[in-house]
Amino acid sequence: MNDDMLGRPTTHALLADGTTVCVRPVEPDDHDRIRALYDAMSPENLRLRFFTAARSSAGAAADRACGTPRPGHLALLAETGGQVVGLAEYDTPGAPDADTAEVSLAVADHLHHRGIGTLLVEHLVSAARATGITTFTAEALSENHEVLRLFAGLGLRTARHFDGPEVRCAIALDQSDTYLTAVEERARTADLVSLDPLLRPRTVAVVGAGRRPGSVGRAILHQLRSGGYTGRLFAVNPAARSILGVPCHPSVDALPATPDLAVLAVPAAAVPGAAEECGKAGVGALVVVTGGLDAGQGRDLLDTCRSHGMRLVGPDCLGLANTAHRLYATFAARPPSAGTAGVAVQSGGVGIALLDGLSRLGIGVSSFASLGAKYDVSGNDMLQWWESDGRTDLAVLHLESFGSPRAFSRTARRVTRRMPVLTVDAGRTEAGRRAAASHTAAAATRTMTRAALFTQAGVTATRSCGELLETAALLHAQPLPAGARVAIVTNAGGVGVLTADACAEAGLQLPEPTPDLAAGLLAALPGDAGAGNPVDTGAAVTEDQLAACVDRLLRHRAVDAVVVALVPTALAAATGDDLVRALTRPGRRPKPVVAVRLEQALPVELLPAADGTTVPSYAEPRAAARALAHAARRAAWLARPVGTIPDLDGVETDRARTVADTFLTRHPDGGWLHPLECAELLGCYGIPQAPWAWAETEDDAVLAAGRLRGFDGRVVMKGYWPGLVHKSAAHAVHLDLRGDSQVRAAFRDLETRFAGLLEGVLVQPLADRGTELCAGVVQDEVFGPLVLFGLGGAATDVLADHTARLAPLTDHDVHDLITSPRCAPLLLGADGARPVDLPGLEQLLLRLSRMAADLPQLAEADFNPVLAAPGGVTVLDARVRLVPRAPHDPYLRRLR
Repeated sequence: MNDDMLGRPTTHALLADGTTVCVRPVEPDDHDRIRALYDAMSPENLRLRFFTAARSSAGAAADRACGTPRPGHLALLAETGGQVVGLAEYDTPGAPDADTAEVSLAVADHLHHRGIGTLLVEHLVSAARATGITTFTAEALSENHEVLRLFAGLGLRTARHFDGPEVRCAIALDQSDTYLTAVEERARTADLVSLDPLLRPRTVAVVGAGRRPGSVGRAILHQLRSGGYTGRLFAVNPAARSILGVPCHPSVDALPATPDLAVLAVPAAAVPGAAEECGKAGVGALVVVTGGLDAGQGRDLLDTCRSHGMRLVGPDCLGLANTAHRLYATFAARPPSAGTAGVAVQSGGVGIALLDGLSRLGIGVSSFASLGAKYDVSGNDMLQWWESDGRTDLAVLHLESFGSPRAFSRTARRVTRRMPVLTVDAGRTEAGRRAAASHTAAAATRTMTRAALFTQAGVTATRSCGELLETAALLHAQPLPAGARVAIVTNAGGVGVLTADACAEAGLQLPEPTPDLAAGLLAALPGDAGAGNPVDTGAAVTEDQLAACVDRLLRHRAVDAVVVALVPTALAAATGDDLVRALTRPGRRPKPVVAVRLEQALPVELLPAADGTTVPSYAEPRAAARALAHAARRAAWLARPVGTIPDLDGVETDRARTVADTFLTRHPDGGWLHPLECAELLGCYGIPQAPWAWAETEDDAVLAAGRLRGFDGRVVMKGYWPGLVHKSAAHAVHLDLRGDSQVRAAFRDLETRFAGLLEGVLVQPLADRGTELCAGVVQDEVFGPLVLFGLGGAATDVLADHTARLAPLTDHDVHDLITSPRCAPLLLGADGARPVDLPGLEQLLLRLSRMAADLPQLAEADFNPVLAAPGGVTVLDARVRLVPRAPHDPYLRRLR
């Protein structure tokens, strides 16, 4: 087992009690410490482990674990405080290439029931899968209930065979959703416990609180003190006895009580030392507001936190807050009001804007974390905290980067079914096109990748802080619409037109009222009213008439939401009518109602209703329309069943891995596959390809053309040499070739123009008519494989009609890929035409996704064009680029 198979040689992870443990491969120098692990075991635990209480078995086990590295064997240990507290290993004795391995496990007596064994086995499972092992076997005494419970509770399919006092277990290492869910739940439990000292501390110390009014540490101390923090509060400053009335001590170890949380506001050079002092004192968590740490200081800080088991927010952050405990450990100008929105940001400035906006709206904040450089605690951690804190009903994120997007996606999918998860999609204007050469890679901008992540996870992605607050106001105050059908009511025709335009541009529908609805509206409104959509009530509408109109629309089955666009008039003022009051009368409405008031000073407000609810009011029609559109998309996402990854027949994963490994053995730096290799790889996944033949001479080309002539006798010839990606752009394609003479002439032309480059040609029959599409994959270093689909052929780069989803694709993802591009009507059968082979298109995308998920070495795959017709789907041209890349398990439990 080499380091790459675990991603890195040393990994830190959380145990069930929230403490940190180091997991790493065993080294020869570990022999004495492993022997000490066994020597400290009770005779009973030794008997359960080795089936005998003889101490000699412990020595042999240490020898085996630390012996000369051999194929088919891996030993991992868990250590904390310099002591080995657990050991797990697998072995394929006598058959290093076998797909079954024996597994064994030992945990220190005093650390049972903390999840060490389960964590080690999870890491073994991940490493074993990467080497092709599909099954673990284990032997245990039938009375060894702990280890049997461990295997049964992994989330993997386990079979038991009883033979007298012994039990033989067979554990299938399939990466099923059941297993991932079990791992996820164990990680969530450990994460929540580890965050408790950070977000529910009983004692807080501000290290570096200064006497100077402008110092950051003093500002944080002031916020904690003036905010009424309910626990014990200390300051650490060797030059003061008291600051702001808070007792001050010269060092952390001089404090009268060990802090759960320490806030470090010291110069960058002093941060590693201050963190080490906190760790030795037993501090549970750190918030490091200091910025400007160099690489060495940052590494020392993180190593200290890992070795002492401290969770870390920052460095270079604004701080954190938990309003339930009046914990305001930030240097924002004012603390947020208490409420129900959880907020996590990387940018302190964005955090201040969101805290102020949520407080002003009356939504308030449950907890807040400014993640800064995000060395440890991440948005994923905060999502899990909000999911379980019993207070948060709205999650707000501003993340500029992702440590593990696929883990984030799984967490967000779960959390967003319980509460809205909103984000500001930062970094959209990054110079997005990659340096890679293929059409697929050029189309796969970071914006598209992030959009795919958010869409698949059900995250509501907005384009600005203002739009996020507008959407949060609606989601906080109103029920979700059942659909996108909106009725507009206005007392000013021009405002109604603006609102209608805004709704249409946002993708909302504006159905005309049915005859019965129109008649009822006209009966309830003044005589000059118009019952279209918008409903023009006229300037003379009264408060009661407006309320009756809105209520009638809300009761109608063809309306999902109502937008009321109002302007103040002298008529209403003269009669004492308050049209806004028509929207805030008591009585909860089953559908969302939003107001638009152009004279409103603030972009969005929540108008208090008589029954304690609120109605969102916007100063601009586009803001109201955007918020409603986000709410409609969230409702549609929640109503959709969870997608599944379909099983595929005819997939030969082992053969595909052999193709990739063979190519990379010959080309250690990677590169584009030869057409013959490319065809073999696609064949491993049953991806349909047009017939073709490889020819290196003129005569071979003529013979190939004779075998492959199309329905009208014509063929296509494509030149090939290593590094050629865009054949058409290089003018290396000849179309419509008839007869031997044209085939010979085409070959000679390519041979002459590309002398010294050309290695051969591909000969294909001229394809029949159909829609030219593009499908492909780009392996993103952070996000994983991204599948793209859209219009292909020569227009693929010009029209840029593509959409994308992250692999592995579910059935829902495939449906979205096919129906989202602008060219979708061509596929579905526009203007009476027959639809293309949609099941075949779905299979192509699913098989492409499977190939990307199976092969981490797959850097790019570019299928362009893909010909889609009613009779089938065929890849006419395919390029695949492989690079050396070790497998990476995005779901393995480990800290950042």
